[in-house]
Amino acid sequence: MGGVKAKMVDTRTSEQRRRIMQAVKTENTGPEWIVRRFLHSRGYRYRLHPKTLPGRPDIVMPGRKIAIFVHGCFWHSHDCKKGNAPKSRLDYWGPKLEANRVRDARKASELEQLGWSVITVWQCETTDESALAAKILPLVEGKMRSTPR
Repeated sequence: MGGVKAKMVDTRTSEQRRRIMQAVKTENTGPEWIVRRFLHSRGYRYRLHPKTLPGRPDIVMPGRKIAIFVHGCFWHSHDCKKGNAPKSRLDYWGPKLEANRVRDARKASELEQLGWSVITVWQCETTDESALAAKILPLVEGKMRSTPR
């Protein structure tokens, strides 16, 4: 085709696509449950999805001012195997996924300006408990020591 990319057609009917999209959860996802169980098993307590904070973080530790976002690799465009953009309907998915990235960065910045520490845990990181511990525990334990009792 001499440099012209062929546009891929969606392989699903609009009804099938609608049902798939409706099934996608925004709260209480599998990866989020993994992080919650991880924290709880170590004695940490938290709150879920506070409407009063920018971006409604998935998990917050108000006493430590820690906000944790648990992001799906696809929906938030992580640079991993699961984060690959779809090959069809690029005119739709490109701007949608980019808007998600921009919003995520803006909400994290807003939280930091309010004095919160922000951790982003990616879906692919929830399969390795030692990596999860290395990402979360230094901040949580550091905040614990510096918080007066």
